[in-house]
Amino acid sequence: MASTSAEIIAFLLSLSGWVLVSSTLPTDYWKVSSIDGTVITTATFWANLWKTCVTDSTGVSNCKDFPSMLALDGYIQACRGLMISAVCLGFFGAVFGLVGMKCTKVGGSDQTKAKIACLAGLIFILSGLCSMTSCSLYANKITSEFFDPTFIAQKYELGAALFIGWAGASLCIIGGSIFCFSIAENSNTPRMGYAYNGATSVMSSRTKVHNTIPDKTPPKHFDKNAYV
Repeated sequence: MASTSAEIIAFLLSLSGWVLVSSTLPTDYWKVSSIDGTVITTATFWANLWKTCVTDSTGVSNCKDFPSMLALDGYIQACRGLMISAVCLGFFGAVFGLVGMKCTKVGGSDQTKAKIACLAGLIFILSGLCSMTSCSLYANKITSEFFDPTFIAQKYELGAALFIGWAGASLCIIGGSIFCFSIAENSNTPRMGYAYNGATSVMSSRTKVHNTIPDKTPPKHFDKNAYV
């Protein structure tokens, strides 16, 4: 029962993390910067993996898509590939997790389902690592440019999408780890063995009862004349 509850918690954590990772991919604010006036913010610059935009004080946004994938910076291409891999791995992890859970009716025996659940945990961990690596790589580029005194172009700060990606990656790793530990718990659970001795017949049971009851009949004493 405890193992089933742990698998349900692991699946919910992993699925929530996968949803957060999937929502990070199209999110706008991967990096953000603003130009402040004396009273209000005059313009806000922000960018993600697909485009770079500027929003003025009236709320009008002007965006420019990245022209070509081959002309992109290497870190943006790497982040795209890692995030897409994280989303795909999370999908397959959710499918294997449903099959490997004890509360479902598919997957075969308990040992087979435990192995499938462990595989789902490994896939979720890989998904979380891909998302974590992508967000960390993007954040490292932002911080290195921000603290570089020789960098004279527009400097950005960390956007909300990075924190959502880190949170989703952490949930995927935690849920996947619980899935992997479930197979160890299943293997350590002792199995009860039952020996079948066969059905006892009525005659044998009566004979057994008759033999177990002590004979309390007093001994008979015969006189000499009894043999004559």
